[in-house]
Amino acid sequence: MVRKENNEEEAAASMLHTSMLRQWPVQIKLVPVNASYFNDADLLIAADCAAYACGNFHQKYMKGKITIIGCPKLDNTDYTEKFIDILEYNKIKSVTVVKMEVPCCSGLSNAAENALKTIGKDIPFESVTLKIRD
Repeated sequence: MVRKENNEEEAAASMLHTSMLRQWPVQIKLVPVNASYFNDADLLIAADCAAYACGNFHQKYMKGKITIIGCPKLDNTDYTEKFIDILEYNKIKSVTVVKMEVPCCSGLSNAAENALKTIGKDIPFESVTLKIRD
């Protein structure tokens, strides 16, 4: 039997693998627009494949944010109305979109930008594009 000693290196590695997810569900089409976790939230809207392209996705993008994920192509939808409802019903502090460098992902940032324009609230917005060679 091999016994592994708990050391600082293992503790640090464990922290790297800690999920930063703060709520459930995360799928855009499944989240209730009036969920209490949206109030006073920094909102992360992520392409569902983005976490696979970025090894430290949880620590870099999700930490301290409420995360919702989707794919306009696979869900075959425009999320604008859902985002409008979330933004109108809740006090959102900021919106960050993380998407891939592929055409279908532009639907996420377009929907978020359109929703922000529609509601007319001054909410900080950032769109991050993960590139194949990053």
